[in-house]
Amino acid sequence: MTTMARPGVPVGGFKTVGQIVGTNALRIHRSQSALAVAVELLTTHTPGAPVIDDAGQYIGFISEFDLLKALRSNKDLNQLTAEAIMVKDRITVKAETSIDDAVQLMEEKRLLNLPVEKDGIIQYTLTRHDLLRAWIGLGLDIENMTS
Repeated sequence: MTTMARPGVPVGGFKTVGQIVGTNALRIHRSQSALAVAVELLTTHTPGAPVIDDAGQYIGFISEFDLLKALRSNKDLNQLTAEAIMVKDRITVKAETSIDDAVQLMEEKRLLNLPVEKDGIIQYTLTRHDLLRAWIGLGLDIENMTS
């Protein structure tokens, strides 16, 4: 594993998804209108997010692809809820999952986001960007790096 030595990065680099600071903490409520979801994804530059029920439990995932699919079917996003168009497969990883296994799962399932579960609750959602950053040993301060 190729990593860079940086402050805040464990010796030998990150090993599990639980060590990664995820950059996507967005949650969508099941009854939120699809149009509101689209606006939220666009304004946060987030490709998708977990959908939760009234008890805060993870019930599905909604992405830009789901919204585009509804639009291609000439559906009115004002008339749809997140729950109506979300994907009901609840693919997650646990905090103990290795970064390698998370990357493999994302590749096999062609995912842009991967919810991380800890103590039965989705804590955050990893992106491919988060995994790449962790794999090479960079923290969130990558934007402040100078050569």
